[in-house]
Amino acid sequence: MLLDSSLSKREPFATAGRDVLPPALPSRPMPRSLSSRRETAHVAGQLDTVTCNGLVGPLVEISPAYAATRRVVTCGGMIAEIVETRDDIRAEYHFNAPVHLLAVWEQGVRRAGETFVDGLPRSGLKDRTGRTSFVPANHAYHDWHEAQGVTRIIFVYFDPAQVPNPDVPMPRLFFEDAVLLALALNLGKVVERAAAGDASYLEALAVVLARELCRLDQAASQADTPVRGGLAAWQQRVVAAHIEEHLAEPISLSDLAQLARLSTYHFARAFKRSFGVPPHRYHVTRRIERAMVLLVESAMSVTEIGLTVGFSETSAFTATFRKLTGFTPTAYSRSQAAAPC
Repeated sequence: MLLDSSLSKREPFATAGRDVLPPALPSRPMPRSLSSRRETAHVAGQLDTVTCNGLVGPLVEISPAYAATRRVVTCGGMIAEIVETRDDIRAEYHFNAPVHLLAVWEQGVRRAGETFVDGLPRSGLKDRTGRTSFVPANHAYHDWHEAQGVTRIIFVYFDPAQVPNPDVPMPRLFFEDAVLLALALNLGKVVERAAAGDASYLEALAVVLARELCRLDQAASQADTPVRGGLAAWQQRVVAAHIEEHLAEPISLSDLAQLARLSTYHFARAFKRSFGVPPHRYHVTRRIERAMVLLVESAMSVTEIGLTVGFSETSAFTATFRKLTGFTPTAYSRSQAAAPC
C-alpha cells in the first residue's frame, strides 16, 4: 500500500483503470502484512489518500500532521483507521469526499472545540466518548478540539455502492447507537491487530456495518413515536452486561425489564430508543458477532460454534448468520482457511 501525505486531490474509491489518481509525488511504500486484498500501515502524520491494489480512497485531513498517529487498513470497498491525537495541542479535522464517513469516538473529551457537518447545527459537545457521527458522501465535516487526554477515533470510509442510495441515512452528529459502537470497537481491534488471517472477518464486519447504516433513519423515525425516553446509562450497562453473560441462553423480555426496573412495555420501547434495535435483535446480533470471532480464532466446527452461541440447530444458525452478514458460516470459514498468510 502507498501512503502519500502530499496528495490533496480528493477521489472516490476506484478500481484500476477508472478514476485513477494523477501521478503522485514521491511516497514511501509500506510493507504488506495481510492478504492482497487487505493491507495496513502505522504512521504518524498526514494521510490524504490511500492507494491499495487499485483501490483509491481519501482520508480525513488532520492538522497539524504531527498531532496524529494513524493506523490504516483497507479491504474491498471499505477503509478503516484508528486515529489518536495528543492532548497538548489544538487539532483540526477536515473531510469532504465522494465516500461515506462513519466516525466513532472510543475516547474523546475536549476542553474546547466545535464540530460541524453539512446540514446540521454546530456542536460543542465536550465528552464525545461512545458517540457516533455519520457524514454522507459529498458533505463537509470539520472538527477542532483541544483535547483533555488522548482522543481516539475510529474512522470508517464506505464506497457509496455498499450503501444503496435510497437507504443512505441523513447526516447525524454525536448520536448513540450500541450496535454500531460494538461493531466499530470490534473493527478497531482488527485494525490494531493487523493479522494476516483477519481479512475475511474484516469483510464480514464491513457488510454488517453497511447494513446497520442502512437502518439508521428507519430506527430514528421509529424513535420519534411517543416514548418518554431511553434507558439510563446504568440501565444500559446492566442490561448489556446481562446479555453478554448469558449470550447462548434464552433471555426473556421480562427478565431484562426487571433488571432495568421497568415494565416490559416501557422497557421494550426504551431499549429500542437507546440501542436502535429491539432487545431480541440486539441479542441475536451479539451472538453472530461472537460466532464471527470464533470462526476466525477457533478450530471448532460450524455446528459447535452454533451451539456455543445458542443455536440448537445448525440450519437456524446458518440462516441467521447469512441474513446478518451476507455469508454462510461454512463459506466464511473456508474463505478464512484459504486466505493467504
